[in-house]
Amino acid sequence: MSIFDKTSAAKKDAPSFADTPAPPAAVREPPAAADFNPVQATPQRPAPAASQPEGKESLIAADLTIEGKIEGSGHVRIAGKFKGDVNVQGNLRIENGAKLNGGVKAKQVVVAGELEGNIDSAARVELLDSAVLVGDVKTGTLIVNAGSKIRGHVECGWDSKDSGKSASND
Repeated sequence: MSIFDKTSAAKKDAPSFADTPAPPAAVREPPAAADFNPVQATPQRPAPAASQPEGKESLIAADLTIEGKIEGSGHVRIAGKFKGDVNVQGNLRIENGAKLNGGVKAKQVVVAGELEGNIDSAARVELLDSAVLVGDVKTGTLIVNAGSKIRGHVECGWDSKDSGKSASND
């Protein structure tokens, strides 16, 4: 037994699936042409790895106290206490509440905590409002936020080739 009567005709005014127009055909682009030049006999070598890995960061956690030396090509973030020199090709960040006693060589240095030591050869140094820096600074660009404290000698904006020249024209 069927609920619908199969013999009764559907309304003539109601559209059926057969009456609906087909959707427009997707426009296909021709496949990209590849140049397979058989003359090139030397195999392609993979590109050399970047000298500074992206996203590689070493962290000294807030509850750690470490003494030693840090050298490398990655980035370093200090949230605890570190005594020693930091020499990295990447960036150095000293978090609020952290303390570093030692010299620094890095591409970029951001200080929110305390640094007791010299910053040498950085392209950019930023002192956030909670920063305390006791030491000399040599940098291309220096950003000092209101509230930060600094005690030391600052050389900013000089290239290494300009460092021996006098500011006045002799």
